[in-house]
Amino acid sequence: MKKNIVITGAAGNLGKAVVKKFLKEGHRVIAIVSSLNSLQELKGDIILLSADLTNEQAVKTLTDSIIKENKKIDAALMLVGGYSPGSILETEGGQLKKMYSMNFETAYFMARPVFAQMITQASGGRIVFVGARPALQPKDGKSSLAYALSKSLIFKLADFLNAEGLSKNVISSVIVPSTIDTPDNRKAMPKADFASWVTPESIADVIAFAISDQAGALRDPVYKIYGNA
Repeated sequence: MKKNIVITGAAGNLGKAVVKKFLKEGHRVIAIVSSLNSLQELKGDIILLSADLTNEQAVKTLTDSIIKENKKIDAALMLVGGYSPGSILETEGGQLKKMYSMNFETAYFMARPVFAQMITQASGGRIVFVGARPALQPKDGKSSLAYALSKSLIFKLADFLNAEGLSKNVISSVIVPSTIDTPDNRKAMPKADFASWVTPESIADVIAFAISDQAGALRDPVYKIYGNA
């Protein structure tokens, strides 16, 4: 069945792979991008929209327009975010606020109106967030404290949404990739073992499963996509 799938961060390395995956499967993709010049080369049922995802009212207006034009949202994938290094000794309040805004507020501001719509739909819906291994493993997160703290909230948000959406068939999942094999990461870590990293395409496959009917029996799902990293 064809689905309406909203994807934030759609023009990023991961986002683009996910967009391609769902277009290939014949779904309608509502791609949220920072520039409407992005993804112009892609073919299929794709709608490009842009908004400041750190602005709650802008996101609500955007979501309202998506619902008005498409009637329903079957899945929403919150892929936008950012990274910043720094230990507790190096992390000041400004950095905390930046990571909180980029990684948590962008997810929360979109998830709230999307969830409100999904619980009114007979078919429910699926929400997918991007967590981070440093948020689960302090030994990995101590060198990127602001990032890890902001991502840790994603797991709790998914838990609360699942508690609220259980009876409405609205399921929220968190995917947790290790290092993603992207040109930027290869440039930043040229001596790393790239073969141990996970590809954007493999993550897209997991996301496709997460929003599928086959995953409908899962509760509070967290997908650790670590590969060999």
